Amino acid sequence: MPKSKELITTDMAKMSAFDNALHRNSNKTQGGLRAMMNKNRAAQNVSVEQYFQHWDDKKAEDETEDIRQARTADYATISRQYYNLATDLYEYGWCESFHFCRFAYGEAFSKAMARHEHYLAHSIGLKSDMRVLDVGCGVGGPAREIAKFAGCHVTGLNLNDYQVQRARSYAAKEGLSHKLDFVQGDFMHIPFPDNSFDAVYAIEATCHAPSLEGVYSEIFRVLKPGGTFGVYEWLMTDAYDNEDLAHRRIRLDIEQGDGIPQMFKIAEGLAAIQAAGFELELHEDLAAADDNNKRAGSRAASPWYWPLGSDLRHAQTLGDLLTVLRMNKWGRVVSHSFLSILEAAWVVPAGTRRTAESLGKAADALVEGGRKRLFTPMYLMVAKKPTT
Repeated sequence: MPKSKELITTDMAKMSAFDNALHRNSNKTQGGLRAMMNKNRAAQNVSVEQYFQHWDDKKAEDETEDIRQARTADYATISRQYYNLATDLYEYGWCESFHFCRFAYGEAFSKAMARHEHYLAHSIGLKSDMRVLDVGCGVGGPAREIAKFAGCHVTGLNLNDYQVQRARSYAAKEGLSHKLDFVQGDFMHIPFPDNSFDAVYAIEATCHAPSLEGVYSEIFRVLKPGGTFGVYEWLMTDAYDNEDLAHRRIRLDIEQGDGIPQMFKIAEGLAAIQAAGFELELHEDLAAADDNNKRAGSRAASPWYWPLGSDLRHAQTLGDLLTVLRMNKWGRVVSHSFLSILEAAWVVPAGTRRTAESLGKAADALVEGGRKRLFTPMYLMVAKKPTT
């Protein structure tokens, strides 16, 4: 593993201390509901307050550039507290890989998720002798899958210490600690020297950055000359019109429910990666590619957002069915009512239902944005760092 530039900053130490106080020993337990029950209530209240302060009582028509910039300036707190609040709910309702994927005809959820990760690994040419950086690694689901698929060594970087600890625990349980390292750090200030990694990837993580050019420039710095960077980016499509209040509401609901200070359009993403110094080799909206396949007469595949919707016909296995029943609109009504009972009984801390409702609001906006082709969670960009 490349040596980090410094062991840990004072700010990181403070963040870790807070995260440890909030989650206590739940980083070593099974995720989901059991972990929710173990939180420190006073620290949970702080997390809720710090996260929601940027969105409370703000409507689409009231948004100004100053409001967006205030969120952007506070990106680190927004991202860290979002995952303090949302991680257990993600593991309960989704899985240990916090991303979307495409679906082939008749393909089960778990297989599609793994294939999506394999496709990125293949696209950037990962090999067994490579040292690879996963930027915004979550609880390490993709890193574990990619390490097993390509045989490479993966270092996961994450601002949230709770997720770092969970990622380490999961890697140890699967006997993969020799192939995986997880480090707490800010991807706007990656704690590794120049030219440290053979390849870098990011899966639906750099959308939390205050500046795409900024985070891509840091990735460029730590990537070796000739190395490849691949990213699945969350972007608004060319169809998005910020002057359309209905469009803006969709964007705001996605941002609030997913811890994003501000999202950018596809053209801005492409400009940012090239401005960072990369030579862009491939870029494609994989969500739109599925639409093109359907128009060409291919067998109808399930849309990327189907697990958040209400159409149970897309479920291929019992696990798929349970996922959609937890995540779709009607399943969320039941789950949120259940969480209210648990909050009233002091089984889970206050703010758990509020967080779940925020995630649910985002889920509805993701489905609407996907159906209207205003948003993509899988704009693939593959780029190389020049050798000179």
